[in-house]
Amino acid sequence: MTTESSMVFVVDDDPLIRASIQGLLKSESLQSESFETAEQFLTRGPWDGPSCLILDVSLPGMSGLDFQAQLQNAGLQIPIIFVTGHGDIPMTVKAMKLGATEFLTKPLNDQALLDAVEQALARDCVDRKERSEISKLRARFDKLTRREREVMKLVVAGMLNKQIASELETSEITIKVHRARVMHKMQAGSLAELVKLTERLHLFRSM
Repeated sequence: MTTESSMVFVVDDDPLIRASIQGLLKSESLQSESFETAEQFLTRGPWDGPSCLILDVSLPGMSGLDFQAQLQNAGLQIPIIFVTGHGDIPMTVKAMKLGATEFLTKPLNDQALLDAVEQALARDCVDRKERSEISKLRARFDKLTRREREVMKLVVAGMLNKQIASELETSEITIKVHRARVMHKMQAGSLAELVKLTERLHLFRSM
């Protein structure tokens, strides 16, 4: 199980359940923090490492499902494992559609919860890596000049240098220079690689 620098957050209004879950996590050498309400959790700063959230559906104040929606709207991405004493199919479907990792019913099965935590932490590791890579790609793209972006858009559309030169009303030699700069700044070794980079950044979708 992923444990290094990982954190499991537990939000449940029952202190006995919080203590039980934290005891189980501790037995697996997993760090955890617990909160009685969603509002309390929101006062905590972000965790700089893999994490997941074990979240009770029925909470005082903001419900677990409402809290999940609020996190999504705020762009806060953390895998959620829902736990409930009275779940139903529509509730489960709604939670899973919004991206929940798992939906478990109380009384909790220890192994099922540990398996869900392992899956959630592994998912967060992958998601964090992807977000980091996308951020680096975006930084490269931001360094392109306006003209280089125009050339890049036409290059990935499959146009030849001669066609791009005609489209932008400039010389073919100038386009070759811009194209080389685009490849260098984006660190792309081939046209196919450049196309993949634009797809990962969701660029030029209106073409």
